[in-house]
Amino acid sequence: MDGSGYVLIVEDEDSIRIPLKEYLSRVGFSVLVASDGVGAIKHILDHSITAIVTDYRMDILGGDYWVRFLARFCPGQKVLVTSGFLKSDLPLPFQVLTKPYSFVELEAKLREMLA
Repeated sequence: MDGSGYVLIVEDEDSIRIPLKEYLSRVGFSVLVASDGVGAIKHILDHSITAIVTDYRMDILGGDYWVRFLARFCPGQKVLVTSGFLKSDLPLPFQVLTKPYSFVELEAKLREMLA
């Protein structure tokens, strides 16, 4: 990326969050990570966030409340919601990428969103 901001990954599963951060960093993105919505809010307040890739179902500030928070307090933010149980046709204000997904697929969606 051009250094203008960070991609924020919000994912409570270490087995996804850590390798995804490594992958996106390797392909040129500046990446921050959080394991829940509360940690994500801290990054949103402290850094310039270009896009958010977030899991839907998380124990601490996840699901509908997290999506509603992003829609209300981060209008216009580029958000990609990932989920193993949501259907991509569910009416959410953001794009949905269903799990399991490949990192290459997620990267392509992210680049499309940022284009």
